[in-house]
Amino acid sequence: MKFTKRTLLALTISAGIFTACTSDDDQPDPQVTLEKADAISTYADIVITSYQDAMADAVALENSINSFVADPTESKFNDAKTAWLTARESYGPTEAYRFAGGPIDDADGPEGLLNAWPLDENYVDYVEGDANSGIINDAITFPTIDKATLEGLNEVGGEANISVGYHAIEFLLWGQDLTAPDALIAGQRPFTDYVDGGTAANQDRRRQYLAACADLLTDHLQLMINEWQNGGAYRTTFLALDEDVALKNMLTALATLSKSELGGERIFVAYDNQDQEDEHSCFSDNTHRDIRLNLAGIANVFRGSYSTVNGVSFEDLITEANPTLGAQVTAQLVAAENAVNATAIPFDYAISNGDERPAVLAAVVALQDLGDLFVEGGSAIGLSITAE
Repeated sequence: MKFTKRTLLALTISAGIFTACTSDDDQPDPQVTLEKADAISTYADIVITSYQDAMADAVALENSINSFVADPTESKFNDAKTAWLTARESYGPTEAYRFAGGPIDDADGPEGLLNAWPLDENYVDYVEGDANSGIINDAITFPTIDKATLEGLNEVGGEANISVGYHAIEFLLWGQDLTAPDALIAGQRPFTDYVDGGTAANQDRRRQYLAACADLLTDHLQLMINEWQNGGAYRTTFLALDEDVALKNMLTALATLSKSELGGERIFVAYDNQDQEDEHSCFSDNTHRDIRLNLAGIANVFRGSYSTVNGVSFEDLITEANPTLGAQVTAQLVAAENAVNATAIPFDYAISNGDERPAVLAAVVALQDLGDLFVEGGSAIGLSITAE
């Protein structure tokens, strides 16, 4: 059984009532001990539910792109961009399942094919100053553009040589962001790049490339659903792990994403360099949503709640073991949410404007402090983890 905080309160009250009506000899223990297995099961349910949501939005994105490719109008181009933004809303929280020893990151995992960044634009298509760069414009070296070819080219020759995934699609829809951050404008790729005789060469190959990327996106998300669904290979393995091993993997992921990845690589590096090329979704100016959604994924796991899933959580386990520390971790999560939400939009403006930069640094500090408290919380429930 999965106990929510409300259920626990009800059980405690019921136990108190029962105590008043029975003798000391036959009354039950009024204390309810939370089961670690229930927290692990809650996590597995959150993971599959969120991947299913990401898949549904990715399918809608693929359908929108296919509609545009078949009839490349400006209206359908804008629809595809809207669908991409929507798809990021459901994928962003799934980043909380990274760094947990799960299938997204393993040797055959699709993370690098889904969300790898930063992307070197001239590996894919033309860029300012070079109208002939990229796979799209090199029909001699790459005569065929299809899913197998593009997947095989991902990260060949360098980590920034990203050929597929959300950010390849993002670049194909928005193009480079060539305006100053204070203009508050994203990339301005024209839909006519996809129209025969339009604004850029190789329109047919560009259409093929965009459609193949969209198809690969759903293929790779399906891999995660296959692993985490009821009876799936990794879900079965995960639920059979020693409870402390499973919990350690889960909490290590939260601490690492909060302190090192989100607070460090995804925010502080861009803040320190003041370079929009270091931001996660630099073409669409959607990085502010990436950051907020990644933190939402952390919150979902810590609180044991997402969509229709609600059960025993790290918040419950840590608070039961050490109420004072549990309250501190909970408060720091709220502080991190508030700090992140206080950063300016878009992110390239937030990291470049002198008045806005302090709020970005405050968010970094709040996220790193949260990661450290996750480590302390782990110790309270018998886990030894790091946030590096």
